[in-house]
Amino acid sequence: MSRNYDNWEKLVAAVLKREDFRRLALCDSFSTSNSTDFSARPSFDSDVPHDYRYSNERLDPGDISSQETFVFRNVKVIEYGEIKKATKNFHPGMLWGKGAEAFGCVYKGWIHEHNLTAAKPGSGITVAIKKLNRGGYQGNKQLADEIHYLSQLRHPNLIKLVGYSCNADNRILVYEFMRKGSLDNHLFARGHNFLNWATRVKVAIGAARAIAFLHDLEIPVIHRNIKSSNILLDGDFNTKLSGFGLARDGLWSHVSIKVMGTYEYAAPEYVETGELTMGSDVYGFGAVLLEIMSGRRIIDSKQPAGEHNLIDFAKPYLNDQKRLARIVDSKLEGKYPPEDAYEVAKICLQCLSIDEGLRPKMSEVLGVLESL
Repeated sequence: MSRNYDNWEKLVAAVLKREDFRRLALCDSFSTSNSTDFSARPSFDSDVPHDYRYSNERLDPGDISSQETFVFRNVKVIEYGEIKKATKNFHPGMLWGKGAEAFGCVYKGWIHEHNLTAAKPGSGITVAIKKLNRGGYQGNKQLADEIHYLSQLRHPNLIKLVGYSCNADNRILVYEFMRKGSLDNHLFARGHNFLNWATRVKVAIGAARAIAFLHDLEIPVIHRNIKSSNILLDGDFNTKLSGFGLARDGLWSHVSIKVMGTYEYAAPEYVETGELTMGSDVYGFGAVLLEIMSGRRIIDSKQPAGEHNLIDFAKPYLNDQKRLARIVDSKLEGKYPPEDAYEVAKICLQCLSIDEGLRPKMSEVLGVLESL
């Protein structure tokens, strides 16, 4: 790996600046004179201090300095040795899942809640430990962005970042543990709980609340990667939105940037031009909502000809109450309120509008779902 990417701590510090400073994370040094003060975000949890500091010394990317380079008072550093103990040295039996190639594996572990040291299995609190694979700058940068946003944002429907660990060889994030895993698994993987209609609506409402919260902040946050695998579920199927590695402040609205994320869920204007708005998240949520209704993936080559692209296939049915049953998940066996399903279908269709200006706000989407 290039020495420019070895200094994880200072990469995180760079990410805490505005987007124009993000580019400077690749440089050998930069001035801290124009650092951004995020303490002006009154919409964040008032109990969360937002102050942090940077070292004024020249940044040497090859130097791994102490944790004093930056401070997150509400997200704690966890010693790497304690993480090894909590996962039994990353034993395969503790493996909970595998993410994208850059992000590596997620392990289940136990730590003591107050001092964040390793605990015996079944004691302390259960956590999910995401270990980054060594490899490209983008994976490091996305994890740094996760710390940036999740160290500030607090909401019942956002995943909680418990702590992190970083050194020359390891980059690790520790989250609250979500016992039911991802919505993606429950909809599409074998061996997972079947979701009845009421649970599906509950999950959709939780996700909508999370996105509406982000969009309604004084400085809105655009998630940029809304998809079913980033919607996590606790033991009672309460929703927690995760995957903040691509998030951007809403000040980027209507600005063309590098297109990233998951193609199936990406808004057409974002894919074609890089134009990023809050409407991009609304479109992604519409795609997830369609998956929730239908039990099908947005793109699935195993479906019959003409049905590989779920959005194209489903649109003619979403605004037709008589034909809507054609796309509702057959595993529900008709056990759902037709009127409610039609309301969900109509708001889903609006979210998936090709014209970004015709999509509803997430607060409006949330209002429809909560009225069911």
